[in-house]
Order: sequence, then C-alpha cells, then structure tokens
Amino acid sequence: MAAFGSVFMPKMALATFENGNWSEANMVASDSIQLHPGAHVLHYSSTCFEGLKAFRHADGSIHVFRMDQNIKRLAQSSRLLSLPAIDEANVAKMIIEAVAEFASDVPEPPGSMYIRPTHVGTEAAIGKAAAPTSSSMLYVLLSPVGDYFTGGAKALRLLLDETGMRCAPHMGMIKSGGNYASALGPISRARDDVQADQILFCPNGDVQETGAANFLLIDGNEIITKGLDTTFLHGVTRSSILTLAADLGMTVTERDLTVAELLERAAKPEVEAVLSGTAAVLTSVGTFIHNGKEYKVGTGEPGPAALKLRQALNDIQWGRAEDKYNWLTKVV
Repeated sequence: MAAFGSVFMPKMALATFENGNWSEANMVASDSIQLHPGAHVLHYSSTCFEGLKAFRHADGSIHVFRMDQNIKRLAQSSRLLSLPAIDEANVAKMIIEAVAEFASDVPEPPGSMYIRPTHVGTEAAIGKAAAPTSSSMLYVLLSPVGDYFTGGAKALRLLLDETGMRCAPHMGMIKSGGNYASALGPISRARDDVQADQILFCPNGDVQETGAANFLLIDGNEIITKGLDTTFLHGVTRSSILTLAADLGMTVTERDLTVAELLERAAKPEVEAVLSGTAAVLTSVGTFIHNGKEYKVGTGEPGPAALKLRQALNDIQWGRAEDKYNWLTKVV
C-alpha cells in the first residue's frame, strides 16, 4: 500500500491573489503549479497550510470534519505570516467543491480523504526579505488515505528534549512548513541515537509539543495538557478530544506541566500519554527517554482511555454517533 499522503487526486481547487483581489477558484491539474524561481515562498518561506479530513458515512454521504476551525487557523497563519488575507467563505467553497468532485474516491472507514489547503507567496522579488509578498496562490489538494496505523497501533518512544524548541516561540501557533523543517534535524538524530519515534520539546522543563502533534497526559480520570499560548500549535484534534473527554466525565486541566512532574506521574500504572493530530487522531506513548534513561509510561502499551477517546471521535467522524456540536459539514 502507498505511504500515507503520497497519492493525490488528479485535480485541485486553485485561486490566486493579485492586484489586491482574489481570482475565482478553478479546478486544475494537481500535478504541478507555475512559480517564478524568485517567488517569495521559495526564498522567505511565506507559506502555511492546513490538514483536515472528509469521511464516508454508511449511507454513502460525505462529511468534512471541523472545516470552520481549520479555515480560521489558516486565516490566522496567513495573517501572522503577512500573507494576503484569505476569504474564508471562498476557501470553504473550494474545499467543498474539490471534495464533491472526488466524492466517489473518499475511502470507507477507517480510511478518509485528507484535505490540504495551502497558501504560498508568489511575488517574484528576492529583494523582499523584510517585506511581505504582494501576490499569493491558494490551492486545495486531496489525498485518499487509509488507516494511519497499518499493521496495528503501537505505543511510541518519545525523547524528552529540555534544551531545544520546535520553532521560535512567536511562530508556534502558525502552521507553516518552516516549523516542521526546524524540528526535522533533532528528530532524525533522536531516531538514530536512541530509536525515538518523536521528540517531545520541553524547553527549560516546560512540556510543550512534539514535532508534528500536541501532547496530552491522562492520569486516571484527569486529562492534562499545556494551556494555549503562542509557542505551540492549537490543534483542532486536541480541542475535539478535550471536549469529548469532558463529555465522558473526565476532568480537563489546561496548565503548565514540567518534565519532573511528567516523569513522576508516568510511573503510575493507570497513567497514559498520547499525541493528538489529524492524521493519527490519538497515538499512545509507551516510553519516555530522558538523560539517557528510559521510563515506561503506565503499562507501556496503548491504554483504555486513549482507545475510548479515539473511538468517541471516530464514531462522530464516521456518522456512528450524534454530531451534537455540528462538527460535520455535509458535502454530498
């Protein structure tokens, strides 16, 4: 089977911003875009993106999950990167029209259609290192995906890094490629050196996020995660999981968490640690690696709370439970 996110639909929705206005969106071939080699994005990283999914329900209807939140975050990222302001209603229309065109290609559960809206600065001006692009391009790319856990879910190994950060503190809430690129080197070294699957960035002992996901600690009936600030990405899956946890009677605590407290709690058999994100939904963590030592998290295996929360979210996405928060947008 092809790697997650490596297969694309043959067309995508695309609109451009020039001379102060957005063009009408069109469905165009998705195998290439036209960019000047001097485009702002290629030199000064004026780029942001989103990741969301469309799901097929048992009656054949197709629904996009929490599209409004992803579009709001794309608008925020664009603003904070000084890209042209997006038209949120038009982006929603682009997403819906693209998904509708390829509705028959949306896989059955546990698969889905991964949706990647992308906004890039296109002005050809290499003298604009300290000035924003005056033109941009926004496109919506579709990729049918299977279950992220092909071969079954396994608990991850996380290296706790107290010296580095995933990205600059004022950039954390922006979903931009540069933030992922800056974490790649440390993650690659952690894989080679201690066979870690990911790094949990904890600058000066402050537990924040991994290279590509939010972090949550589950201790009995309490779910603990860092309160929102500018240093890390405000995950839509994180928000959804916290809402569902409260619905299930759990105590939701958003506060600072130190590495010392994390390791102390991890020793308890009922404790679970999870990563949340659009692709994997909830991924369990079985081992922390810190200062050359390994610490088992709870039992070291995926735990019951993580499985229950993941199922609760999937049931809404797949149309098997009531969508009481109106998280789904019906496409067809």
